[in-house]
Amino acid sequence: MDAFNEFYEKIGDPIAAIRMKEVSDWVSEKYPHFETKIAWNQPMFTDHGTFIIAFGYHKNYMTIAPEKVVVDLFSDEIKAAGYTHTKMLIKFDWERPFNYELLSKIIEYNIVDKKDWTLFWRK
Repeated sequence: MDAFNEFYEKIGDPIAAIRMKEVSDWVSEKYPHFETKIAWNQPMFTDHGTFIIAFGYHKNYMTIAPEKVVVDLFSDEIKAAGYTHTKMLIKFDWERPFNYELLSKIIEYNIVDKKDWTLFWRK
């Protein structure tokens, strides 16, 4: 994805950069109507001007940021899939295959829940 190439080039770990690119390319292909941008130093996808999901690079894992309410809602599924999370972030280890099914559920929830939302973030 061209919008994020500069971000990936700055990642010191080429394997992590490739993995992050694969995930963001998957999102772009599955949801071609999303807008893309780098904000808060992370690749971000929006829909009709509202935040949907962002990705962050860390040495040992990639984070997915779908907003706190979504992390809370999917907490049990996140843990059942073998991942950990904080209040705002889900951690996906680099060594494990990426769970696109879980990511899809999270994105689909945000699309439906925020379909009439006019602000960037939830209150």
